[in-house]
Amino acid sequence: MAKKFSTIMVEADIERSLTRMALQIMEDNRGIKKLALIGIHTGGVFLADRLHRIIKEHEGVDVPVGYLDITLYRDDWSIVSQNPIVKKTAIPFSVEEYTLILVDDVLYTGRTIRAALDAIMDLGRPRAIQLAVLINRQCGRELPIQPNYSGLDVHENFTDHVHVILHEKGELDEVVLESD
Repeated sequence: MAKKFSTIMVEADIERSLTRMALQIMEDNRGIKKLALIGIHTGGVFLADRLHRIIKEHEGVDVPVGYLDITLYRDDWSIVSQNPIVKKTAIPFSVEEYTLILVDDVLYTGRTIRAALDAIMDLGRPRAIQLAVLINRQCGRELPIQPNYSGLDVHENFTDHVHVILHEKGELDEVVLESD
């Protein structure tokens, strides 16, 4: 059976969603002096940078941004690959006393976020951790993890796949739903 691909977000949709999310983050975290963004490799890194830009444009504040690799914290890394590719964690600030906005492209099972929480706790104790995702898949959650901020809630089948394609990877910005 041929796979079906449907575009569910284009560049303007992604930018509008990120702007809305950034405004919600600023509203919920008044006094953003102790606010920081942490993008999960790989898709969350680009989105954290974009949220950073939007917050800076609106507030004139340069909130800290870090990047987190969760490869070795995953509970399935040995199943996914015998030779995991470890990326760089770069958090150039102490997480202590910060409200961290953890950023990822897609929330599905919750396992990536669980791994990210474990990795952050190894770095220190933040004041709070909030979650921002571009796509919140509504079915398939395996852990009780929900986003504070989401660009789009998607109600799809378990067998569907969501592909977030960003211009930072040399492509056009879009989100594509792949169905059987």
